[in-house]
Amino acid sequence: MTARLLHAEWTKFASVPAWVRATALAALMILLLPVTGLGGAPPDPSRPVPIGPDGEPVSAGLYFVHRPLAGDGSITVAVRSLRSEHAAAWSKAGLIVTAGSQPGARYAALMVTGGHGVRMQYDYVHDRAGSAATAGWLRLTRAGDTITGEESPDGTTWSPVATVRLPGLPGTVEAGLFVACPQHVDGVGTDTDAATAGFGTPLVTGAWPAADWTGEQRGDRTATFAGYPRGVAGGFAPSGDGFTVTGAGDLAPATRGDLATGAAAGDLLFGSFPALIVVVVVAVLMMTTEYRYGMIRSTLSAATGRVRVLAAKAVVLGGVTFATTLAAAAVALPLWLRLVRGLGVYVFPAPPGALLRAEAGTAAFLAVTAVLALAVGTVLRRSAAAVTTVVAAVVLPYLLALTPFMPPPVALWLTRVTPAAALAVQQTAIRYPQVDGLYTPAAGYYPLPPWAGFAVLCGYTAAALVLAAVALRRRDA
Repeated sequence: MTARLLHAEWTKFASVPAWVRATALAALMILLLPVTGLGGAPPDPSRPVPIGPDGEPVSAGLYFVHRPLAGDGSITVAVRSLRSEHAAAWSKAGLIVTAGSQPGARYAALMVTGGHGVRMQYDYVHDRAGSAATAGWLRLTRAGDTITGEESPDGTTWSPVATVRLPGLPGTVEAGLFVACPQHVDGVGTDTDAATAGFGTPLVTGAWPAADWTGEQRGDRTATFAGYPRGVAGGFAPSGDGFTVTGAGDLAPATRGDLATGAAAGDLLFGSFPALIVVVVVAVLMMTTEYRYGMIRSTLSAATGRVRVLAAKAVVLGGVTFATTLAAAAVALPLWLRLVRGLGVYVFPAPPGALLRAEAGTAAFLAVTAVLALAVGTVLRRSAAAVTTVVAAVVLPYLLALTPFMPPPVALWLTRVTPAAALAVQQTAIRYPQVDGLYTPAAGYYPLPPWAGFAVLCGYTAAALVLAAVALRRRDA
């Protein structure tokens, strides 16, 4: 492939006003057609979004049985049982030290879970694993800003789970027992759940003022609290030599399922979907037009090799598509983020690197799809058949995966094995392993990491280019 051949293909592209206008139209679609949150709206001011210590939205609901702890000290308790309405794997019962009563306050908690053993979690996003026990003794010890969690099968032999630091922890904290239970996935949606735990008598050391244990539901007036199942209420009551506690909610990062009115930055690139159809049509026509009007004969006879002609067309088409759509995405994403936030819609935070990857990834996705369409057009030589094939391979799986009533396993399969997997480059919502949720493409979560999904599209495109090269070399123009 020579500079002369590239210049010739660029000249052909630029000399067709319809192709140039269509390329500009694709860029304008990205710039002008965002969709905010697939239904995102300003949250109810009476139910604010709780924000964690690192600025992320969180779920901050639990039933808390507590007393104040002034200075250093420890609390030890036996967790005898834990059950939930729907056998939730992340139902939680244990001990917690928290900096305050406001949702989003710093905390460290040591817990038994319904299906993940003993865990120590702190500040919503951090999770440390202990043993696989489903019951046992737990101990939390405070020393300044440092919280240490230990577990024991019998209350005698202790094993450390984790030691964490909570910067800025006040001199007097709230500490005690807690129970939480997140929503459970129910088909294509979620439903409320609650858990009940049996505790022994809490044993305390340190400066605990003489007072009764007080119980209350925390976080029930926040946007991420789904409530209790019908007929179930939170509470605690003495039970033998301990307490029985029922609670709902969660202490964890919030997901799109927890905050239905929230938007993700990747949603604002939805204009790349109609842009994709325009790009596919232009890419197919770049090859099929030459067959239709017999220009392919002069193109191939003037070149030093047929495969080089295909490569030159792919480079020109991919380069033009990437440059124009990258410029559009780089302008659209920060612009619409500013406008949407100004309208009061909550947008899940994303680091600058994730935003840059979404912008560049969108342009790369469209450029590689254009090359895929070019290759398919070369093989089929019919515009309608080629456009239909590419749309069925890329657009249709994407639309089906976004359908709200599509079973999640099917939606995840479609965005794992088809070229639509590449849309993972637009994901800015974070999936946390310690949170069960409705992680589907419709909610902005893809089954593959961004560049792994992009690699799937590249694999299809490489295969199509090989077929196109073989077809171009073996048959008459």
